Amino acid sequence: MYVKLCGLRTAADVEVAVTAGADAVGFVFSTSARQVDLDTGRRLVREVPEGVLTVGVFSGVPAAEVRRVAEASGVGAVQLHGEYPREAFDEVAAAGTRLVRAVALIPGTDVRVGAFGEEMLLLDSPVAGSGHRWDLAALDGARPAGRWLLAGGLGVANVGAAVAQARPWGVDVSSGIESSRGVKDHGLMREFVAAARA
Repeated sequence: MYVKLCGLRTAADVEVAVTAGADAVGFVFSTSARQVDLDTGRRLVREVPEGVLTVGVFSGVPAAEVRRVAEASGVGAVQLHGEYPREAFDEVAAAGTRLVRAVALIPGTDVRVGAFGEEMLLLDSPVAGSGHRWDLAALDGARPAGRWLLAGGLGVANVGAAVAQARPWGVDVSSGIESSRGVKDHGLMREFVAAARA
């Protein structure tokens, strides 16, 4: 089970994520309680050992700015979250950047992994980062194949059941490992990784 811990903001967050065994760590560069500035993001990316994917998370940021920040921060991949057109993915990919496409599962959502040139697809709650669960029954008849991550309202107590129902390739969490909005709980981070893989 691939595990991405998102919304990290401190060196301690990164250290705990890495030692807990996370496969990927996410840094939010768009407006959010979890936002990091470019200098912080660049410093945190340097703390992550090879073998753990660093992901810059963007929502509502123009593709040219995404590309600039991604290159300057040194992240290994870019997650475009929300209603980005195919052209935005193409523009960011032109810099040689690996892509994650993050969307809510609504009628008409293209659930083919790679449909926009991405190597991973993330299916999230309609309100990203809110901690709200969404109805996993919506996956019936619309379940992706390949490298897709389940997100939205996951936590230590429910990730096992969610994985059993949705059968994703991986999981992504942010609010479910926080003691308060934007503040990571290091105990919950460790417990989440263990629970996702149990």
